[in-house]
Amino acid sequence: MVIFTDMHKSFNGAKALQNINLQFNEGETTVILGPSGSGKSTLLRCINLLELPEAGKLSVGATTVDFAQPISKRDKLALRKSTAMVFQSFNLFPHMTVLQNVMEGPVTVLAQSKTTAEATARQLLDKVGMAHKADAFPSKLSGGQQQRVAIARALAMTPHFLLFDEPTSALDPELEGEVLKVLQSLALEKKSLILVTHNLHFARKVADRILFLEQGEIVFDGATEDFFTAPNERIQRFITSMQFI
Repeated sequence: MVIFTDMHKSFNGAKALQNINLQFNEGETTVILGPSGSGKSTLLRCINLLELPEAGKLSVGATTVDFAQPISKRDKLALRKSTAMVFQSFNLFPHMTVLQNVMEGPVTVLAQSKTTAEATARQLLDKVGMAHKADAFPSKLSGGQQQRVAIARALAMTPHFLLFDEPTSALDPELEGEVLKVLQSLALEKKSLILVTHNLHFARKVADRILFLEQGEIVFDGATEDFFTAPNERIQRFITSMQFI
C-alpha cells in the first residue's frame, strides 16, 4: 500500500502539488490523468523519491518517511525496492544485451545469483514477447521492443508497485499497441500498477480507478466509469479535447 498524507511539492516557489492525501492499494490499476503541467508525473516520481516533496508523509508498506525531516539512505532504499519505474524514454543500458539489462538489477541490487537472475529474466522476456531478442542490443530494437524490455526489467525487481510515466508517448500507434497489450495483461493479473498516460481508450479499458489532476490538486478520485460519466464540466471538456489527439 502507498499512502500520501498532506503532501506538498513545489519547484522554485511554484506549487506543483498541493494537499495530496492518497492511498494506492495493491492489486489495482490506477491511471493518473490531467492536462499538461497538472502534476501527474511529479506525483508519480514522488512515490519512489525521484522528486522530494517539502512537506507531508509517504508510507510504502512498513516504511514511512516524513518529508519535513532528512530521509535516511536505509528508508530511501526500502521505498525504492518496493517500486519500479518505467519511463517514456526506455532508459536501457546501451552497452548491455536485452538479457543483461533485465538481469542487472536483480544481481546488483537484490544480490541474486546470475543463474537465478538469468532464468527469471528469460521467463519475463518471454512474458513480454521479447525472448527472441535476448542477445540483441537496445540499438537494434524498435521503440516498442525497447519499452517491453524495460517492463521486463521492472518486473524482474519484484516490486510491490509498478510505476509508468507515459510509457507509450514516444511510440507510433502500431508500436504503442504492442506495449499496451503487455500492460493490459499485467492489469488482468492484478499487478499493482500506477500509470500516467494520455490514452483515454486504454485508461477506460484497464483502470480500476482514475485520478484527475489540475494545477497540482486532485479534482477526481474514483471508479473509472464514474470518471467518464462525471457531470463535472471541466472533466468533460478534458475528455472531449483528448479524443482528438
